[in-house]
This record gives sequence, structure tokens and C-alpha cells, in this order.
Amino acid sequence: METKSHFCLQCAADKMALELFDGSLNVEEITNRWYDEYRKKNFGAMITFVGVVRDEDNIEGLSFDVYKPLLQNWFDEWQKKADQKNALLAMAHSIGDVKNHESSYIACVMSPKRRVALEMIDEFVEDFKANAPIWKYDLIDGKRIYALDRSHKIAGFGILAK
Repeated sequence: METKSHFCLQCAADKMALELFDGSLNVEEITNRWYDEYRKKNFGAMITFVGVVRDEDNIEGLSFDVYKPLLQNWFDEWQKKADQKNALLAMAHSIGDVKNHESSYIACVMSPKRRVALEMIDEFVEDFKANAPIWKYDLIDGKRIYALDRSHKIAGFGILAK
């Protein structure tokens, strides 16, 4: 059995985690672990979003590069927003290759109130897509090809600068 690298960028007892994994995500393990860890903290809602790599445009999958310090800063800003609403955030993302029909992204919001969690998961996932410092490549014929046409500009950063 192959062991995957796991990087926990933020793991504190009172905060949810920002976790990075080599390759595809084990959705059941990650979401069950989050549920087991936080279900007794009196939250009434746990809203989870799971992103799955789609089989389209003749790709074999996607590959991801992550700049950890920028991602941590982005996540910390979101956790501050969550704190103001008495909510917690968790996120797991892949580094490297993820084949079609496998998961590369999981986001979770926990809150005492369902409306807060429902609204925040929508805002969080949309902002992730637009602003998180994660670079995506298509896997075609075993090669990584930068997906420029599906990438979003990130303020102040190289070819993706706004």
C-alpha cells in the first residue's frame, strides 16, 4: 500500500485544518475524521463540498501546484471571516496528479446555525476558485499542460496578476 504525504498547514485544537495531500483525496477518511473531531462541539451544521475531476476535453486528469505560504494566508483570512460568525472552516487539497473521477478538493464549514454554514460554503468555494494560489495543469498523454484558459488571475502574481 502506497503512503501519501500529508501536510497540515494549520492544525490547532480550536481551529479546523488546512490540509494538503500528494495525489487524490480519500474523501471518506478526511470528512469522517473532521466529523468525528468536531461533532461534539455543539455545531448544528456541517456543510461539505467535494470537488471531483471531470472527464472532459480529452484530459486524463488534473495536476496541481500549491504555494503553501500564500495558501495559508488566504485560508487564514477566511478563518477570520468564519470566526466573526462563530463558524469553523476546513479544507483539503491535492498536490500533484489527480485522475478523472477522483477528488482534488474538499471544503467544509461548521456552524451552530445552518444558514451561516450554507452561505459561507458558497462564498468560500467561489472565492477559492477565483483567488486561491493553486495552479492547475491538464494531464494529456502523460504530460502536464498548464490550463491557462481555465485559470484565474491572482492579484500581484506573475502571469496570473490582475
